[in-house]
Amino acid sequence: MSQATRQVKLTREGFERLQKSLEQEMVRLAEATRILQEQMETSSDTEDTGLEDAKREKMNIEARIDELEDTLARASVIEDHENEGRVELGAIVMLGNETTKKDMKVQVVSAPEAAVTGGSLPRVSEDSPVGKELMGRKKGEAFVVNLDNGKQMKYKVKSIEY
Repeated sequence: MSQATRQVKLTREGFERLQKSLEQEMVRLAEATRILQEQMETSSDTEDTGLEDAKREKMNIEARIDELEDTLARASVIEDHENEGRVELGAIVMLGNETTKKDMKVQVVSAPEAAVTGGSLPRVSEDSPVGKELMGRKKGEAFVVNLDNGKQMKYKVKSIEY
């Protein structure tokens, strides 16, 4: 399945955050376009760095808008959970860190959703080391995550809610 047609599963909250992000980027694009036009009108030198910066900023915003529109076009909002009692996308999980003895509440989401700021809970991407190990786990299960620095973290699933 090609990347262009791959469905992206999002929580309702994540979908709304992505839509809001898109709206904000559209406002930024309008402002960047206005600044670029001003730069072009006032620029006498073809080597003007302000003009180049304005062009680059506008291109970056357009790329982010394209990315957000693509993600939203392929989005499927997670409404129901087939494996109640197991961690799936959208699950809010209370994890116990067996090493530090501290608990943390996280929501398991897709990578595009994890990248969007905002929301009430820390998000863990299903593609991250913790997310990969967490998917499909049941309450009470313990697991070990191998981190990039060679260390290991041991976690226990204390609760799962949707």
